[in-house]
Amino acid sequence: MVTQSGILKPDPLAAAEQVIAAHKDEHAWLDAFSAHLDRHRAGHVLAGILSTWDLSQAETARLLGISRQAVGKWIERGAPPDRAEMISDLAAATDLLVHYLKRDRIPAVVRRPIPAKNNVSLVDLLERGDTQLILATCREMFDFQQVHG
Repeated sequence: MVTQSGILKPDPLAAAEQVIAAHKDEHAWLDAFSAHLDRHRAGHVLAGILSTWDLSQAETARLLGISRQAVGKWIERGAPPDRAEMISDLAAATDLLVHYLKRDRIPAVVRRPIPAKNNVSLVDLLERGDTQLILATCREMFDFQQVHG
């Protein structure tokens, strides 16, 4: 396939097969390559979360207790491995929010105090580093069987 700029853009499956064939006996190299791709994709996931929650890099840095530059690096290159679970929890929670709410309402919802959670918001929980509770709270918010049961 050729892009608008005239640059050849190979089919992703074909490109993957070429990489695998070229490095078939280099398991460590393939593992490192795969890990790099995973981190790169995680950076895109983080950027999507920040966009959906309407969080700036500066606000995210403050909430996570890191520098704004670190947030930028995480978006560009992926978060460090010790933050993978956090990103995963936030991504799953964000998927629920996007599925059940209008996208333009999500920033207000994540900032709204939740009476059942001692009036803390999802953003407050992020600042506390409790992404598992963020995910659990989002699951509870959209557990319609519990509401109607």
